[in-house]
Amino acid sequence: MLGLDFADLDIDAALRLLAARPAAAPFAYLVTPNADHLVRLARDPARYAPLYEDAAWRLLDSRVVARLAHGMGLPAPPVVPGSDLTARLLAEVVAPGDRIAVLGGGAATVAGLRARFGLRDLLHHDPPMGFDADPAALAEATRFVEQARARFAFLCVGSPRQEMVARAVLHGGRGFGTALCVGASLRFLSGEERRAPRPVQRAGLEWAWRLAMDPRRLARRYLRDSPAILGLLWRERARRRALSPGA
Repeated sequence: MLGLDFADLDIDAALRLLAARPAAAPFAYLVTPNADHLVRLARDPARYAPLYEDAAWRLLDSRVVARLAHGMGLPAPPVVPGSDLTARLLAEVVAPGDRIAVLGGGAATVAGLRARFGLRDLLHHDPPMGFDADPAALAEATRFVEQARARFAFLCVGSPRQEMVARAVLHGGRGFGTALCVGASLRFLSGEERRAPRPVQRAGLEWAWRLAMDPRRLARRYLRDSPAILGLLWRERARRRALSPGA
């Protein structure tokens, strides 16, 4: 869909796959594209496509995109929100003694995770703002993930920075374990941010909840950039119909 080969995995299948990977497994990373990511990808595929194509797994993180696609008669992969996947992975798969690495977030994030999940081997690195434009800071973030040798590394520095780090680790060939590019997911689990109630999530309105919680930071994303997904899906529909007349 929209140029990406999404994994045909629901959240239970994704958890089983991740649970089967030990810390010593060759490095691989998981991405959870949402509407904002897909719009960015369409606008500059040369820059962003490699970040997603090199991921071992691509899971759709948008009920809105899935519903729009279905409404236009387009196939859509299962929706696996990154925040749901992260929460269940930490609650059901990660053992207290597993080494976990967190890129991004602050001291409150790390303290909240330790307290909630009883994590005893948690490594943390919080790169400076704009680190993706600083080769030295980007290299430091990449080294942190490489040298952590964690079973799971949660990359929470926003897109596309987290995907840039994951891809650099992959191509460096020195990393182990599994990295998940999951944005703000850990802030919900640490209690720093309140996630939308389940009925709001199921209604596909989590974006509206987040916008209301942080309008200054998210207004541009949700009100200006992300609506372009409608046009992208419409053109996808037209393209598929042109390739399959009568469908």
